[in-house]
Amino acid sequence: MTAVDITADLNDEDDTGYVWTFLDEARDPSVVVPGAIVVAGTPGAPAVAEVIDLVTKPTGTVVHLRILPGSVSDYAAAVLRATASA
Repeated sequence: MTAVDITADLNDEDDTGYVWTFLDEARDPSVVVPGAIVVAGTPGAPAVAEVIDLVTKPTGTVVHLRILPGSVSDYAAAVLRATASA
């Protein structure tokens, strides 16, 4: 299982075309800022995503996410390669 930064239904897009969730679904809201790369979804179905924006609404702060291609393990392997040669 993978720990996620923010829980989201990866199939739930709004009229922006981006996946959305609420900021209060974040494990640590301070890391969920526009431009940040986060792990989103659920522990059983995670994905790497870019935080597009935060929109304050009466019901809470909405986070828009752009799901990036590939799996979490693909990104982890790339980071390991990059840090091993540094």
